[in-house]
Amino acid sequence: MSDLRRKALGSGKTVSRKAQSRASSAASSRANSRTTSRAGSRAASRAGTDDEGGDLSDETNFRYDIKKSKKNYPNSKNFVPSLGSVDELATLDDDDETSKGWQEELGDRMMEITERKKSSFAGREEAFAAYIRILSAKYAKEEIYSKKTDLIDSMVRSIKNGRTEKEGILAAKALAITIITDPTEDLFHKLQTTLCRQITDNASLPLKSLLIHTLGATTFYGGAALSETEEIMNFLLEIIESDGHSVGAGDDEGVVTAALEEWGSLCTQLEDAEAITSSSIDALVDQLDSSEISVQIAAGENIALLYEKSYTLAEEDELDDPNEHKKFIQRYVPYPRHDNLLESLQRLSSGSKKHLSKRNKKTQHSAFADILHSVENPLKGPRYSEALDKNDRVRGSRMTVRVHSKGVLRVDRWWKLHRLQFLRRVLQGGFLNHWVENPVIFESLRYDAETVAVVGTRGRLWI
Repeated sequence: MSDLRRKALGSGKTVSRKAQSRASSAASSRANSRTTSRAGSRAASRAGTDDEGGDLSDETNFRYDIKKSKKNYPNSKNFVPSLGSVDELATLDDDDETSKGWQEELGDRMMEITERKKSSFAGREEAFAAYIRILSAKYAKEEIYSKKTDLIDSMVRSIKNGRTEKEGILAAKALAITIITDPTEDLFHKLQTTLCRQITDNASLPLKSLLIHTLGATTFYGGAALSETEEIMNFLLEIIESDGHSVGAGDDEGVVTAALEEWGSLCTQLEDAEAITSSSIDALVDQLDSSEISVQIAAGENIALLYEKSYTLAEEDELDDPNEHKKFIQRYVPYPRHDNLLESLQRLSSGSKKHLSKRNKKTQHSAFADILHSVENPLKGPRYSEALDKNDRVRGSRMTVRVHSKGVLRVDRWWKLHRLQFLRRVLQGGFLNHWVENPVIFESLRYDAETVAVVGTRGRLWI
């Protein structure tokens, strides 16, 4: 693969520390087809949609362009983040199987995972795949609670010493979904060193990519203090700045994209992003020159996020009108060469590179038209439309996620998109199931009892 960037950065800048504490595809096979399921490995297709008199719904299914053999490089992908209908996402079929059935299978699979002396690597692969499938389709916190320590220990052993690449990959996926299902404050300190070492030293590039995502989940939900979150962001920034060379994955698209994605999701936790912006913006802008669309888009979305975070709510003494309830003020300029950045984003939004396929040109154009608009107008999030609706009102954000008949999630800020993409990377097809039952989803998207009001079958849930 050609170099991910046209120019290389020098030494990485240090990241300031805050003296505060921190704030799989669900398989469509049924539980009785556990021997053939491969949870989390099936890429969802992406169908184009147009805005025809209603809100534009970008697909919630994440599309991957597989460039290499799935057998040799199962995690290789061009990740194109998009959101929309999740009606077709699969769950375990309760028409044929009682809840007792899936609980019994989960118990059997957990036993196979933890009792390693009685299992083969092929058996563990099968057990991990079924475990991922069930935890995607069901919110199983109570079922895994008493076994979680043993499960995590076994997953770590498979990551470190798995007989096959597949075993390590499935173990990494299983670890991430376990953390999302039952996050606890001790996980970061238990797992950080091992995950960082494996990202650096493991020979498998697909596994490195997945471990970066697992590290993101561990940091986000595992009890990391704010200063520790910034340390992990700095670790990821080194991967980005070096095009993967810092972890033995030079110019690997999957590893660099994963680092960009997890850097962005962790950045959403920072209330004050001025210092992190100063230390990272050059590396992100340089990655716009990547030869890989997934890297370009992930870098661009992070830039849009940093521009959004440069605005904060005004204090009372900053309001012109004392009756004004909400006003945002830009606290700093994220990138000093703003005009140069706009030129780069305009070029990318044209999708004019000759070597790109028609499909990739369309993807690049759509993504960077959004990013450009938000960099020019940081208070306007993804898929923001200036067009007027039939009532002569500005249509605003058009990025929504249809949730069956219960309503629509509107994603009108970049931090919301980053967090939603983060959850979808872990839960994949099981996102909808966890949305219904897992309080972690509500907490991550800052929902509360009042916010989660549903108005009829065509109502909207506002994030």
